[in-house]
Amino acid sequence: MSFTEPDGTVWMFDATFLLSDWTCIYGRGCQGVSEYDATELEQGCCSHGAHFADGPDRKRVRKHIERLRADQWQNKDLAASLDGAISKNADGDWMTRTVDSGCVMLNRPGFEGGTGCALHSAALEAGERPLDWKPDVCWQLPLRLETKVDENERTMFVLREWERRDWGEGGQEFHWWCTEAPEAFSGHRRVFEELSDEIIEMVGQGPYDWFVANIASRPVERFAPHPTMVANPSIRKR
Repeated sequence: MSFTEPDGTVWMFDATFLLSDWTCIYGRGCQGVSEYDATELEQGCCSHGAHFADGPDRKRVRKHIERLRADQWQNKDLAASLDGAISKNADGDWMTRTVDSGCVMLNRPGFEGGTGCALHSAALEAGERPLDWKPDVCWQLPLRLETKVDENERTMFVLREWERRDWGEGGQEFHWWCTEAPEAFSGHRRVFEELSDEIIEMVGQGPYDWFVANIASRPVERFAPHPTMVANPSIRKR
């Protein structure tokens, strides 16, 4: 689905994914993004650390890292001994450190404060949105916003699902990827409802409202079902 603003800006939405009932199944069967089934590690997509989008993204996350207590973050003391949770990699890119084959922000199974992203759980404990605490790439997954400029200098924004190819060559090495997994299509709401805060943060309130209004005015049957749902007819239908 697409529309054009008065200034010529084009917005395109992947209705196939946004209308599906995909949901994050971290801790409920997620096999992670390793080269093998890593369900028991409960790493989700946190095996390789997070790259920061830009300076403001890094500054925002660093501010919230400083708020974390030791009972919320398993690796707090370790990170301090390594001169912080954020560093430059060999390519000169800023990202969260990795320790024991996972992001330094990831609490491992058995930690009294709970398994999973320390930033995510601490945000919920504080009554705040995890997307305001976490690196952009972390809270945006599995959504991806692409910006394109055509030969007439017209800008086009495309909101779609994040696919294996978006990770580069490494994505093809994943043993498992959630938007290809039928077990992840088990949500009780459609993606555009489930991830409304994330979508609005990415595209703005106006484009989101346009999408919702147009979905409401058209029969869902007019849109193609997600390929994973087609390949697995036992998935619950709406």
